[in-house]
Amino acid sequence: MDRIILKTGDITKEHVCAIVNAANSSLMGGGGVDGAIHRAGGSVILEACQKIRQESYPDGLPTGEAVATSAGNLPSTYVIHTVGPIYHQCGEQCAELLASCYRKSLELAYSLGCRDVAFPAISTGIYGYPKEKAALIAHKEVSQFLAENKDIEVYFIFHNEKNRELFIKAIEGKR
Repeated sequence: MDRIILKTGDITKEHVCAIVNAANSSLMGGGGVDGAIHRAGGSVILEACQKIRQESYPDGLPTGEAVATSAGNLPSTYVIHTVGPIYHQCGEQCAELLASCYRKSLELAYSLGCRDVAFPAISTGIYGYPKEKAALIAHKEVSQFLAENKDIEVYFIFHNEKNRELFIKAIEGKR
């Protein structure tokens, strides 16, 4: 876990190349992490998201996909927007959709030349994904990516210490 860093804090204050936004499919901002990123980043992010919607995803960004915008007023360079699954709606596809969020976000960050990227706990808020299950999926996807790509670090930024400790407990239980 030397290139996986677990922190408690505010993802909008992270000085990394890219932060990942747990977005909704509209890309127009919302609650939780999504709203915080849009508020802190300013109108540049919203304008870029509107352009993505107009040019590439008129019906909204599909679950499990990822797109990048400028970070606007944030200390990072990019915001990578990904839409996590809504747990009670995704059935047997839930795990793969959540894994895809992490995998495609990492692939996009790497293609942008990023050497560090920060993730929130995707889908574990209002989307209701059980935190322990989400932690295992996130850790597995990130670990696999890092095994193949040596020159990138991944930060998991948790809103509170309780969620950080839950993540640690979940991944340590699988070892």
